[in-house]
Amino acid sequence: MSRKATTRLIAALSVGLALTACTGNTPEPAAGTGDQGGARVANDEPGEKVVIGFSAPAADHGWMAAITNAAKAEAAKYSDVELKVVEGTNDVNLQISQVETFINDKVDAIVLLPFDGAALTPVALKAMKAGITVINVDREFGSPFAARSTVLGDNYGMGVSAGTYVCQELGGKSDAVVAEIAGIDSLPLTQERSKGFADALGDCGLKVNNRVAAEFTVESGERAAANLLQAAPRIDALWNHDDDQGVGVTAAIKNSGRSEFFMVGGAGSANVMREIKAANGLHKATVVYPSTQGADGIRLARLAVQGKSLGDLVEVEVPRQVELFAPVVTKDNVDRYLPTAFES
Repeated sequence: MSRKATTRLIAALSVGLALTACTGNTPEPAAGTGDQGGARVANDEPGEKVVIGFSAPAADHGWMAAITNAAKAEAAKYSDVELKVVEGTNDVNLQISQVETFINDKVDAIVLLPFDGAALTPVALKAMKAGITVINVDREFGSPFAARSTVLGDNYGMGVSAGTYVCQELGGKSDAVVAEIAGIDSLPLTQERSKGFADALGDCGLKVNNRVAAEFTVESGERAAANLLQAAPRIDALWNHDDDQGVGVTAAIKNSGRSEFFMVGGAGSANVMREIKAANGLHKATVVYPSTQGADGIRLARLAVQGKSLGDLVEVEVPRQVELFAPVVTKDNVDRYLPTAFES
């Protein structure tokens, strides 16, 4: 599928999801599938005990903290799951050592969000060769043989969703000034987000006029936003890649006294969603980068070890890869996404 076709597809899906949330016309679940309305289904029934090791980077911002917390909460739902959680770390060598310990302990599965996917690939391969089911979360390994399944957010789709929303809101205003505050520019995920944003804007004749990069932190967000506001005397729309760094971005905007533009956030924090719901700030929308990925990893690990499949699929095995959607959250559908949002 071409990038332009992908843009149109995601735009259509975004609109469809928003309309579903607004009208309340949620499709009826198929019989015997997932958790619907709190009802238990076959996959939820206790099976053989599954010991899962979980490792992730340090919880140094809200999204990463939510990843680990969601994984713990998901494991606690199942009497047949024993979860071993090690302390989050940004030290690659320490995380490798943590996985080595899981291997020596002969756990059944490892759910791993690597600080550096390439660096953790050899030890993940070692785990798989030892017969341990590895579920890779968010940051991909360098080999397809290093994990049974991979759970990913859609970084390119985030940019597409943000750009599509900006196009819709500006309504064909050809001279609109669009600004972007990215995350760490050296990371592929940042590059993908910016590429998707530029592609979507291009479909409606707009472009990014002013762009700065931050570091996914509050401090860097405030600093980058201050520089952007100085360089751009007029802005019509601003996309900030990350709602954690957005705390600093918002502080800088308040200090500047500027209010002529609207903002679109990124990742989908509860803080921003509450602002959107109250309609009392610059944020009109945010694009979700699900912090449920750790929880999804726990669920996939349990199913894979027990030889089960996803209830909504005909396939008898769990998928090789799951890429989560990047929907736009507005005041019209915010209640749907707020319960799973993270706190910045």
